[in-house]
Amino acid sequence: MRILVVGAGATGGAFGTLLQEAGRNVTYLVRDRKAEALRRDGLRFVSPDADRTHPVQVLTTADTAPAFDLVLIAVKATAISSAMTDVHPFVDANTRILPVLNGMAHIDQFQAAYPGQVLGGLARIVATLDGYVVHQRTPMNSLMVGSLTDAPVPNDIRDALDVPGIDFSITDDVVGALWDKWAFIAAASVVNCLFHAPIGRILDAGGEGAIRAAIEELEAVATQSGHPVSDPAHRQALALLIDPGSSFTTSLYRDLAAGLPSEVDHILGDYALRAMALQQPTPLLDLALIAIRANLSD
Repeated sequence: MRILVVGAGATGGAFGTLLQEAGRNVTYLVRDRKAEALRRDGLRFVSPDADRTHPVQVLTTADTAPAFDLVLIAVKATAISSAMTDVHPFVDANTRILPVLNGMAHIDQFQAAYPGQVLGGLARIVATLDGYVVHQRTPMNSLMVGSLTDAPVPNDIRDALDVPGIDFSITDDVVGALWDKWAFIAAASVVNCLFHAPIGRILDAGGEGAIRAAIEELEAVATQSGHPVSDPAHRQALALLIDPGSSFTTSLYRDLAAGLPSEVDHILGDYALRAMALQQPTPLLDLALIAIRANLSD
C-alpha cells in the first residue's frame, strides 16, 4: 500500500515515521522549501524512547506520481482548502482519504469533494515542531479510524495503520468519537481563552464553576446534534479540566497567544454556528468568540 502523508508537521511527521519504520511505503506532500530540507537532511523524529532521522520520500505540487492508496491528511484546519487542492492529482477513485483533524467541518468538505472515499480519523498525540524536527512529548500516540458509510474500513487499511508505536483501533461510531473530542477541545479552549490562563491557575482563582459550566454547555450542543458525549469522554474531560496545578492549555489557545494562525473558526466558530442552527444557547462560547475576535482585530 502506498501512503501519502499531507504535511510533515508534528502529527504527520510522527505518524509517518512510525509507519515508515514498520516498513510501510510512505511519501510526504509538502511545500517546496520543506521538501528541499527533507530531501537534504531527512526527517528527524524525537519520541520519548528514541531520537532518529530517516531519509524520506517527498513530493511537491509540481511533481507527478501515480494515485496513492491512502492519503493521510495531517495539516491544521487553516490549511484544509489548500490541502484539498494539492492532493487532487494524487487521488483516483480507489484512493481512501483519512483526515485526522479536530472538529467536523473538514469531514463535510472532503466528503463533498470525494464522496464515498473518506474515512473518519481521530488522533491523540502531544507533539510539536521545532524547525523541521518533530517531537512527541508524551508516550500517548493513538489513531482511531471508522467508516463514514455502511461499508467497513478496508482490511488493507487496517493492516497498514496497525504498527508499533501507534495505538490503533477501529470504531463503529467515529462521528460520535469526533464529537467527544470536539466538545472537550471546544470547552477547554473557551475556558483558556476567556481567562487567558492554564487550567491550574483558573482553578486557583476560583474558576471551577465556570469550567464545569463550559463543559456542560458544549456537551449540550453535542447532545442536541444527536451525538451525546459518552460517559468515559465526559469523565476524562472533568479529570483534565478540574486538575489542580495543571498547566494544560489547548493548541488553539497557544497559537492565539503566540500570534499564529489558529483554528478558531474551525473549532469554535463552527461549533457556535451548529449551536445557533439548533437554537441551543452557548453564552460562554459566544463570549469567548467575542473576546478572541476583538483581540484579533487589533
